[in-house]
Amino acid sequence: MSENFRILVVEDEEDLNEILKFNLESEGYLVDTSFSAEEALKRDLTIYHLMILDVMMGKISGFSLAQKIRKEMQLDVPIIFLTARDTENDLLTGFNVGADDYIAKPFSIRALQARVKAVLKRVKSLHADTETTSMNIGEIVLDLESKRLNIGDKKIELTRKEYEIISLLAKSPGRIFSREEILRRIWESDVIVIDRTVDVNITRLRRKMEEYGCYIRNKPGFGYYFEI
Repeated sequence: MSENFRILVVEDEEDLNEILKFNLESEGYLVDTSFSAEEALKRDLTIYHLMILDVMMGKISGFSLAQKIRKEMQLDVPIIFLTARDTENDLLTGFNVGADDYIAKPFSIRALQARVKAVLKRVKSLHADTETTSMNIGEIVLDLESKRLNIGDKKIELTRKEYEIISLLAKSPGRIFSREEILRRIWESDVIVIDRTVDVNITRLRRKMEEYGCYIRNKPGFGYYFEI
């Protein structure tokens, strides 16, 4: 699966940058490196399938770079953060700016390779889903053409926002979406929306799904995810 994926590593430690490049290329990935956010921003960032960003860099941190990628460039590329700090606030900040994973230094190369593989597997699955007309998760069937949810023989009537929420979560099982990210993706064109809107819609969605609503899980302080 690795031969078609291109990764950008943005890390200001030259030795670590070289180690990451060597080991990821040994897995078959195409790897480019930058030593600062400023250098990375000079690249065509639309060509990458994954970015690995160091949090603590010079003038522009990894968090700030991720915000530019998500909000200004509107790129949905997966992001893995590397950081020497492992506090809850840092984790929350990382996930709030759209992190797909977060790895604290020091880390083993094997652990990083496993995280990269897992994230890219989700990317591959997401692209495969866009080529099909439905997505099946046990008894749950999402009809991608009619925008309907079926559970067994039962058709579940959803609002457009409810459908978009379950579609977003179910296409990336295990991936935590913060309330802010869900708002940005699903209510991006609405002017006045509050975090509570996400909770209300998910509560209503769980109720409609009855016993299957338990698949939509909440990690307090982080956000929502779909667990099979």
